[in-house]
Amino acid sequence: MDEYSGSMGSDADVAALASIVGEVEGAVVLLTAAQVAEVRALARAGQLAARQAAGSPAVVRAHDMALRSVAAELGGVLRVTDRTVQSRIDEARDLVEHYAATLGAWESGRITRGHVRVITDAGSVLVDASPERRAEFEAAAIARCERDTPNRVRSEVEILAERFAERSFTDRHRDAAAERRVRVVPGAAGMSDLIATLPTVIADGILDRLTQQAQTIVDAREPGNAGSAFGANGTGDAASAGDSEPDRRRIDQVRADVFSDLLLAGAPALDPTATGDGEGSLGAIRAQVQVIVPALTLLGVDDGPADLVGRSPIDADTARCLAGNTHSWARVLTDPVEGTVLAVDRYRTPWPQRRFLRARDQHCRFPGCRRAAIRCEIDHTIDAAKGGPTALWNLAHLCQRHHSMKQFTRWKVRQLPGGVLEWTSPTGRIYREDAPAPPVAFAPVIMLDSGPPPF
Repeated sequence: MDEYSGSMGSDADVAALASIVGEVEGAVVLLTAAQVAEVRALARAGQLAARQAAGSPAVVRAHDMALRSVAAELGGVLRVTDRTVQSRIDEARDLVEHYAATLGAWESGRITRGHVRVITDAGSVLVDASPERRAEFEAAAIARCERDTPNRVRSEVEILAERFAERSFTDRHRDAAAERRVRVVPGAAGMSDLIATLPTVIADGILDRLTQQAQTIVDAREPGNAGSAFGANGTGDAASAGDSEPDRRRIDQVRADVFSDLLLAGAPALDPTATGDGEGSLGAIRAQVQVIVPALTLLGVDDGPADLVGRSPIDADTARCLAGNTHSWARVLTDPVEGTVLAVDRYRTPWPQRRFLRARDQHCRFPGCRRAAIRCEIDHTIDAAKGGPTALWNLAHLCQRHHSMKQFTRWKVRQLPGGVLEWTSPTGRIYREDAPAPPVAFAPVIMLDSGPPPF
């Protein structure tokens, strides 16, 4: 029997999908050409406004009025407000005048509009950099974007931009951290958004801990979703669970409820110990965050940013603090020049294979996915049930979503030397998934004679 019959679709369905993919691919080419043409036209509109204002004794005011007038004219055609058009004109001029190489790469199809946004957003820190340094950053950023999806390259391009910036990321982070705050934004139907502006590592840790606690509550439900094993009334009395309605909350709802419990009562209401934020089944859960720190940053030689895998760069002070004092973080020490792994934290991952794979993969190895490796499963490329060995050349991290897709759909994968995964789609298209930069290679033994790593 064909293992892909029924819900998996027939060969005719695959052929139809191949035709649709071809149509979408052709449409993208036409759309890109139209979008680039629009950007160039909007940039010319902004330049026209600047020429109209040239020579006026009140240059700033004259330029603003000219730009407003031009934006209002275009807004009538585009059916959007003049403020929106003015913003798009400014973005278009920035792209045309300061990122010509990026625009050319987009126009030729080497990168996408999402990549363009990544490069221009990251490049905003280079306002004081020389044209030569900006051009060097742009060339390196384009080369990186050509090999991966926008969400995958964002943090790397941001770190790259920081290396070219005149003022260090750490200095700017200190200023930004001084603006941390909590605020409430009223919403509809009696709901509001509680927004906390915090350092990224703190925010990511909070979300991770809430997710772990919420997942524990969801996993503790009786089979068939017959209610929480802790008691759905929030008393911690399991005996009363049968008298209450079954707990059918989604994990987002549980996470929000745990968040409220922790802030208002100091402990999750569904923790059976109910003794505060201590060693109860939920209180004992602590956040996990995966951080990659360049050796020179760790040693205090420079203030370059570190990479919070799956999120964004973090400042050097925070990275050094975590590396030196916190055992609950998975730490990877990398060489700043070669990109090789010098040492891997052994506290949380005692198995040599798991340590190596976390350092090599960093995140889910399905094309485009950036879910951190610490929240993924280690998959046998050749299934263990079919004789696939538990060997490094046959293992890779996949998130639950893409692990299941590999098992139950026509997507296929094979592993090439160097940890490269080659994915084949149902329509026969091949997508190469290189191991994330920097490539991993353990340091020679002679490097270990100088003593233990400086954790």
